[in-house]
Amino acid sequence: MEKDEIKKTQETKTDLNLLLECLKYQMDNPSSQKEALVTIYSVCQQNSDASIYFREIGGLMFVKNLAKSSIHNLVKEAALFTLGAIAECNVYCQQTLCTSEFFEDIIWFLSKHESNINLKRMSVYVILVLVSNNRNGQTLVRETGCVGILLQFFRTALSMLEMDLSNETTFQSYQLWSSVCSALCACVNNPQNDVNQKICSSVFQHANKWLQSCIKPEIIRPLCSFICLTVANNIYVQEYFISIGGLAVLSEVLIKLEHDSHDNVASAKLAVVVTKTLDACIADNPAVGVVLAKYHIVSKLLTLLLHESLDSGEKFSIILTLGHCTEACEENQLQLFKNNGLPLMIQVLTESQNEELNKAATFVLYNCKKITEKLSLNQEAFSSDMNEAQQLKEFKVRERNIEDFWKKAKEIFHRIKQLENKENEEETEKIELIGDPFPGNLNTQNTSEHSRMDSTDIGASEEKKCPQKQHQPPSCEPAATEQCEASTRHESQDPVWSGKANPISTSDKEGGLANAMSTTCVPSTASAPRSHSSCKGAICEKRALNLQASEQVYKSPAPVVKNRKHQTQVTDPLALCSDIISKEASIFQGNDSYPKTLNFRCSGCIEVGKSLNSRNFSRLLHSCPFQCDRHKVILEAEDRYKSDLRKSLIFNKKILLTPYKKRRFDGNSSTHEEKK
Repeated sequence: MEKDEIKKTQETKTDLNLLLECLKYQMDNPSSQKEALVTIYSVCQQNSDASIYFREIGGLMFVKNLAKSSIHNLVKEAALFTLGAIAECNVYCQQTLCTSEFFEDIIWFLSKHESNINLKRMSVYVILVLVSNNRNGQTLVRETGCVGILLQFFRTALSMLEMDLSNETTFQSYQLWSSVCSALCACVNNPQNDVNQKICSSVFQHANKWLQSCIKPEIIRPLCSFICLTVANNIYVQEYFISIGGLAVLSEVLIKLEHDSHDNVASAKLAVVVTKTLDACIADNPAVGVVLAKYHIVSKLLTLLLHESLDSGEKFSIILTLGHCTEACEENQLQLFKNNGLPLMIQVLTESQNEELNKAATFVLYNCKKITEKLSLNQEAFSSDMNEAQQLKEFKVRERNIEDFWKKAKEIFHRIKQLENKENEEETEKIELIGDPFPGNLNTQNTSEHSRMDSTDIGASEEKKCPQKQHQPPSCEPAATEQCEASTRHESQDPVWSGKANPISTSDKEGGLANAMSTTCVPSTASAPRSHSSCKGAICEKRALNLQASEQVYKSPAPVVKNRKHQTQVTDPLALCSDIISKEASIFQGNDSYPKTLNFRCSGCIEVGKSLNSRNFSRLLHSCPFQCDRHKVILEAEDRYKSDLRKSLIFNKKILLTPYKKRRFDGNSSTHEEKK
């Protein structure tokens, strides 16, 4: 392999030597020289080392001198083309040709009236190669005045009145003009040259005229490339271009192309080129995006983004332009909202796998963060005329409606959760009913222990509250008081009646003032055994006086309905219907024929407002032997419901209760009724 490569290199060198000799000895034959030059270009194009060897043997300088000294335009054109091709292939050859003398020679070619259009094109091509990626070449093209010649060709090479490219002469002029645009682009960018950018900005007004007079792709593409590279990363040039109306002209061109893009794919592609130029004009100065807001460019870009013929690179250019438009212009941000730009950006993020495209979409969403907050707080208005103000008002109304819908949805969701919790509690209660077919029978041992604790608490509270006896009514004499206390002690000796005979003892720690009153005269009158019914007349009268004094404390509370809206919503049905039952109970209590003993509150009345539910409330009522009418009705209804439920469950499972259990249930029930 190495031998073959060496042999091939040697053959290439031999060919170049022969071609150079042919050029030297064929001075009178321009066609042969042209063929030799074209062959040299072909050999050097295939192998970069061949260009270096051709330079080493002096071939590059000979061709340079040939282009200047030959009297034949055909040879000059071929020589300049060969020099440009070799410099493009090899950077060393580029540096060798990049001299002020050679640039002056090129100016001479461009300035001569005898030079035809092709010779001028080849001269411009050489300039393009020498300044591309070469800061030294950019400096020389400016210092030698070559850039001035190029700007002159930019203005005069092509006539705006003659745009028939089918004509051969017009087409050649267009090719020269297009080459000049490419050479100017290389003079100002890659690398960027601020000085050359300022010099080239002098032809912006002429470029605007071209854009206004013709929107053909052959004109739009070179012009947009020249403008884009001239204003890139140069705020001074950007402001100058905007000051002469360049941004407005580009906006008008984009609007026309976007309108035509619905039926023409080429117009959509060309609209993307104009979009890139717009982006270059505002990238370093986002505040000028307000100029684009007047033309509603954001809406046009969003419509263009939906075009099916665009690839990911073209969509990236559009989204990046949207980002720069909305970066510092609130009007453009508002237009993005109105035209559903945010959902479109979110769709790009979710569907695209292109990282650069996702970054551009994120940039747009981030720019709209502040405007979203301001719209939600209704801090500012973003409109310049009455129509936009009306649209903004409607937009805010829609925002408020959406917030109301969210609140209603949250309320409905909360109610659904409550219903689900209620259903779960009912299911749990059904399971407990299946496991315990006699929920009415409470644990006697626990009840007695609780009764002993209550009686002990009562005794302790009596000792601690002895000073409170002086607050008793004057009608309560000492003898009667001693009789009441004796009756109370007699009741507390019975382990059964100590817990059941006093309905207030179950809430002794929570009754407050009611607890103090319950330790004096109430137990002896409200829950005394039948054996104490034969008290003397004087003592009974005094007990009645004590009962009237304590009646104000133990009355059923008046139903409170007005503040129900400000309270927390209760899911327990017993609490929800308490206000209705309270009204019915108050009717019975207001009747003079209704027994006075029912004015005392039962355990259910005392415990209202605490952490009760449908499970522990039933057990609390069963443990109290003196229920008020409303809780008695509730308890009987619940017992009937549970009895029917047990019967239905037992019937479905074909399980019969034993007579023993049935008698036990009846016995307990009868005992419960007797104690009541």
